[in-house]
Amino acid sequence: MTNVSESNLTSPLGVMPEGVQVSFEFFPPKTEKMQEQLWASIERLAPLNPHFVSVTYGAGGSTRERTHETVVRMQKEKGLQAAAHLTCVGATQSEVDSVAQHYWESGIRHIVALRGDPPEGETHYTPHPGGYAYASDLVAGLKKVADFEISVAAFPEPHPEAESAAADLDNLKRKIDAGASRAITQFFFDPDVYRRFRDRAVAAGITVPIVPGLMPATNFVQMCRFAEKAGASVPRWMHDVFDGLENDVETRRLVAASVAASQVRALVGDGVSEFHFYTLNRADLTYAICHILGLRPKATG
Repeated sequence: MTNVSESNLTSPLGVMPEGVQVSFEFFPPKTEKMQEQLWASIERLAPLNPHFVSVTYGAGGSTRERTHETVVRMQKEKGLQAAAHLTCVGATQSEVDSVAQHYWESGIRHIVALRGDPPEGETHYTPHPGGYAYASDLVAGLKKVADFEISVAAFPEPHPEAESAAADLDNLKRKIDAGASRAITQFFFDPDVYRRFRDRAVAAGITVPIVPGLMPATNFVQMCRFAEKAGASVPRWMHDVFDGLENDVETRRLVAASVAASQVRALVGDGVSEFHFYTLNRADLTYAICHILGLRPKATG
């Protein structure tokens, strides 16, 4: 029997809060191989009893059917509370309402409402004629369809198309006022970015949970591309610690786990107890971080 002294009871990661909630984001698979990877990830993460899982929606509604199929299957087969992403792009209000109604009839009660990215080949967003112009309009419209729980996006570093940080925060406030009950942040890597944004949001009268979105850096080069597109900054020190690991997968995984653990520790120290993970349909790093947070599969038998 291992002798555990009192001095060894305090984790260097800090005291993990009780009642931590996590949610996981996936994207609908395009190929049979990607389908297998997705469901392997779901099998791995589902026992952690996430608050909900969400499935993304392609630009211009390009993955509408696959998103619906994946969301419904997650909920029916795995008993997970599933949320469907829905955007304003490429559809009239009545078409979007019809999709939402279909979700409600299928038992889906949670929507992640987003403006959406321009369709492939277009560089700027233009509201669809007869469609919902912006996410705040979409939120208000969804609330008329049914009493959905609605999550929306928040940008600790302003959206690339925002006129200013203040205008971006005003936009978030409009989405909350329209009926959203949670804001999930774009991924970030410097906890100070989240802290400053949360303080500004509270000062602006936003009282709903602002859930930090985390993207474990499984593939640093790919992550940097995502960050550039999203307007998220990548600290210089992260470039330094991942330098030279492009072809060293195992070491990169260890470094990524260390980086993620440090980020979680800092956020927990700020009182954060709810996290949203952009899994990229990969489970290992997300599972490891959840373990650090104290989440364990329920014992069976």
